Amino acid sequence: MRTYSLTVLLWSCMLHAIHMMPSEKRTNKHSHSERITGLSENDGKTLHRTKRGWMWNQFFLLEEYTGPDTQYVGKLHTDQDKGDGNLKYILTGDGAGSLFIIDENTGDIHAAKKLDREEKSLYVLRAKAIDRKTGRQVEPESEFIIKIHDINDNEPKFTKDMYTASIPEMAGVGTPVIQVTATDADDANYGNSAKVVYSILQGQPYFSVDPETGIIKTALPDMSRENREQYQVVIQAKDMGGQMGGLSGTTTVNITLTDVNDNPPRFPQSTYQFSSPESALPGTPLGRIKANDPDVGENAEIEYSISNGDGSDMFDIVTDKNTQEGIITVKKHLDFENKMLYTLRVEATNTHPDPRFLQLGPFKDTAFVKISVEDIDEPPVFSRPWYLIEVDEDAKEGSIIGQVVAQDPDITKNAIKYSVDRHTDLDRIFNIYSGNGSLFISKPLDREETPWHNITVIATEINNPKQSSQIPVFIRILDINDHAPEFAKYYETFVCENAKAGQLIQTVSAVDKDEPPRGHKFFFELVPEFALHPNFSIVDNKDNTAGIMTRRNGYSRSKMSTYLLPIIIFDNDYPIQSSTGTLTIRVCACDSRGNMQSCNAEALLLPAGLSTGALVAILLCIIILLLVVLFTALKRQRKKEPLIISKDDVRDNIVTYNDEGGGEEDTQAFDIGALRNPEAREESKMRRDVIPETIFQIRRTAPLWENIDVQDFIHRRLKENDLDPAAPPYDSLATYAYEGNDSIANSLSSLESLTTEGNQDYDYLSDWGPRFKKLADMYGGEDSDRD
Repeated sequence: MRTYSLTVLLWSCMLHAIHMMPSEKRTNKHSHSERITGLSENDGKTLHRTKRGWMWNQFFLLEEYTGPDTQYVGKLHTDQDKGDGNLKYILTGDGAGSLFIIDENTGDIHAAKKLDREEKSLYVLRAKAIDRKTGRQVEPESEFIIKIHDINDNEPKFTKDMYTASIPEMAGVGTPVIQVTATDADDANYGNSAKVVYSILQGQPYFSVDPETGIIKTALPDMSRENREQYQVVIQAKDMGGQMGGLSGTTTVNITLTDVNDNPPRFPQSTYQFSSPESALPGTPLGRIKANDPDVGENAEIEYSISNGDGSDMFDIVTDKNTQEGIITVKKHLDFENKMLYTLRVEATNTHPDPRFLQLGPFKDTAFVKISVEDIDEPPVFSRPWYLIEVDEDAKEGSIIGQVVAQDPDITKNAIKYSVDRHTDLDRIFNIYSGNGSLFISKPLDREETPWHNITVIATEINNPKQSSQIPVFIRILDINDHAPEFAKYYETFVCENAKAGQLIQTVSAVDKDEPPRGHKFFFELVPEFALHPNFSIVDNKDNTAGIMTRRNGYSRSKMSTYLLPIIIFDNDYPIQSSTGTLTIRVCACDSRGNMQSCNAEALLLPAGLSTGALVAILLCIIILLLVVLFTALKRQRKKEPLIISKDDVRDNIVTYNDEGGGEEDTQAFDIGALRNPEAREESKMRRDVIPETIFQIRRTAPLWENIDVQDFIHRRLKENDLDPAAPPYDSLATYAYEGNDSIANSLSSLESLTTEGNQDYDYLSDWGPRFKKLADMYGGEDSDRD
């Protein structure tokens, strides 16, 4: 078997011989001895096991190379290379062709670009040699590693730009505060480029830093928070082991001294005095006391308690966590007649004492609190905190259902009257006797509508109505059997035409508004007149349901399409209630498995011989007939088309003027001749705006030419138009105008100019004021006439 030899020459002039087998799988670890068998190309004899140790070396290049030429890596060479240029060297792997270039003729390898170890520190490449003519691989592929040598081009960087730390005050020397960490991107395994040393630039003599670990420690004893609370320390990290020429980075550490509990609480005074009315409710605050503590935070938290005194069972003290004050409150109801003065011994204690400072003394203080009780007129007091009354829903109106009792706790024992708060009983179902507090019913009760009533009863002193109290009364309405059961829902029941006798077609259930104590129990049966129904029967399942069964074979829709089955439902309570529900059963066509297919009328018509095509033809005829009727109706109600559209027809023209008059030349808008000649208006004229349907005799009215009163003529014409069915429609406008009788200023209308000949003098219009200025400008002189 042929054995090949591949040589790689490095820039360091080291010669590495890499013996390779074509069929072996490569690894960059040390391999054990391998057994290889095969046939020799020369004599065909079997090769025996050979021990061979594979040793892989790492080839090194400097990063950030800045020389003028490319960096030489090494040379590939094989014994098969005779120097005649028949072999071609090929390089593959990490960066082959871009970072690393091989001369395919000589096998020389160069680094084409500047390399950065921090981006990639290791490159794995593979090389092989092939015959240019045949393309056959004369050497198996060989793998080697190029490792990038590091240079010190990265300064140490802290994980944070700023650190924050805290330490208790009074801490001993050497107490660790915080550890800062800086990292260097350079290779820690090559030289001192990544060896970092820490030092303190600012913060001495209070703190120090471990040069190797970066742990900051206290350097002075008994540092007090009250003297100084904040410190700023600057730490430097330098590579190259801190030697000259090393790169460095800095960070800032803000250190806060935290408080410790080294001060006990102290009351500013030894005795406090408060007063409370005897009507104060439990929980009512009476006053606040406070013990001072110079510490802060949880070290200043104080817990107040009543340690002794004759009022420890009548009063309580709680701590306000926000203000660290003790709030004295009423614990039980006070009674001036029993005791008027109480004395309490109150104790204030730190909740978080520090054992290191217990030798300074007990971290608590005491004070005395005196409380005087004031006498007041108290409201009535009920015998119970609340009342519960039960009543049957069929109780009669006026029945007494219960009683509430209250009395005046004062020595005077004033009389009490009772009333119901109507805001809690808006329907006035209940009432109360004001003298003895007996409650009675005013209206009928219905448990199904309202099972509970919550009312409030008020007790008031007769001599002092301002003194009153109230109590809740809960009234529970007890159920009686006053509702009959009924079907739980509407059932859509059907029976198949091919049904057999004894077949279940429907299961029914019932509901009842009542709530018997033992639960519902319903019974089902047919009404007596249908007890022996020839078609159906009912079977009570004894579980508040019943089954509807068939009693015969086969049903016919053509004979009976629907059956009505009345069912009686009974309950089991006293008195027994019952109701009758009717079940509608339709007869339907079903398949062999009992699935409903059709129950409508079309299914009945089809067997009679009427085909689907005949039904469609009938429907089309009906639709065509309806369309003809609709078209005729629309044609009759169509609006009448106008015969003429003439500008001379004043009934459909409205002339709008935006000034006070048109002058003498305004003669085209209206024909006033009708007003001057009423006889002309009496002529019978047909309407010109619509097509006449029939020729009819127009109703004639009495002539008006005898009547010289034009106003009366207009009124009559208006009335005739209102009553005349042949009058113009609503979109026509009949216009009449009348100025009145005998104006002393005479008529100003330019319509009069139709019958007036010659020039007139209109100068007098200028004397009539600003309202006639427009007319005066139009007719007031010869210049205006000429214009």
